[in-house]
Amino acid sequence: MNQNTSESGSVLDRAETFLWTSGRVLEQRRFEVLFGGADGAGLVAALEAYRTADGGFAYGLEPDVRGPAPQPLSVATALAVLADAGQSAVPMVTRALDWIASVTAPDGGAPAVLPTLAPYPHPPFVPVEPDPPGTLLATGQILAPVLRGGIDHPWIKGAVEFTRKEVEAIGRTHPYDVHAAVLFLDAVPDRTWAHEQGERLGALVREQKIVLLDPAHPENAVIAPGYAPGEYHLPHDYAPRPDSVARAWFSDEEMERGLDYLAATQDEDGGWPVTWAKWSPTTEFEARPGVTIKALRTLRAYGRL
Repeated sequence: MNQNTSESGSVLDRAETFLWTSGRVLEQRRFEVLFGGADGAGLVAALEAYRTADGGFAYGLEPDVRGPAPQPLSVATALAVLADAGQSAVPMVTRALDWIASVTAPDGGAPAVLPTLAPYPHPPFVPVEPDPPGTLLATGQILAPVLRGGIDHPWIKGAVEFTRKEVEAIGRTHPYDVHAAVLFLDAVPDRTWAHEQGERLGALVREQKIVLLDPAHPENAVIAPGYAPGEYHLPHDYAPRPDSVARAWFSDEEMERGLDYLAATQDEDGGWPVTWAKWSPTTEFEARPGVTIKALRTLRAYGRL
């Protein structure tokens, strides 16, 4: 899966070729905004195709969440796209939060997925429960772009209270919950609390060895139960930007090793591979463009592009 060492172009050039070849319209429009300076109108229009009549999002916007029934994880993806589009205040955001409020669990958090997903194809690592509780996984991801964008909505206060409690309760954990927690910590206005919790969480990540600090020695990291073989999380996965609270968890040497590995795993076609469990060829095909944009953003944030 390593990049072609003869390089027919720069990392960015080859990724752009991949996106024009294999990306959905959504990722092509997102690339234009993030790396081409385009305005966000086309990206918002592409996102509109995934919106449901009640304000939620579905139709494979999040590639592992299929079918026409809106799901909270798909709303998290939509809000991140809207933040990239610079359109955080558009009515689409308010309607999405109205929908999230309508499906929020009694504990104040958003479930990851709803029972409405059950009739449609979904991966074995996305369990569908008849009465799902709120989750840090969904709520933290939904809140992050909303808090950064200064959005005002009645749902936010209770969701923030729920997420603060969930973050403070983290003990034995796994990488995706940590990712959601870091997104929330990077966006929450209470910076003192965010840095205190970030320091505690970083210690847990290292103690539990759920980070691959040296790609040459995978035996020193733990793969969480249920994850795919080789589904490691590296320092840049937790801290995709140097201003993240998670950046302090890792030395410069550890971060540089991870970024070297990220650059080296660009495939010959210009895209980056999906590392989590693959349950459908179509979902892998649809997920790779998003993974590629994420890799480009991380490399650019650390001055690698």
